[in-house]
Amino acid sequence: MTTATWNGTVIAESDDIVTVEGNAYFPRAAVKEDLLRPSDKQTVCPWKGTASYFSLEVDGQVNADAAWYYPEPEDAAREITGRVAFWKGVEVR
Repeated sequence: MTTATWNGTVIAESDDIVTVEGNAYFPRAAVKEDLLRPSDKQTVCPWKGTASYFSLEVDGQVNADAAWYYPEPEDAAREITGRVAFWKGVEVR
């Protein structure tokens, strides 16, 4: 089981992980939606497409833009459709 944890709280947990460029992408259904906050941040990857972000909020603390996903990934990255990855201090094990 792969787990994403931040601030002592499990954010996501799943056995169904897709790893791309060293990042573990969790199925969206495995992520605790109540900890996600919308973000306006977007970035562009030349082969995956445009990424959108979520901030995490745990016990009143916010980790801005700590989760990302590709709403409409390019064909080369279609395996991460509907998946979320983490960074910025989120521990994935």
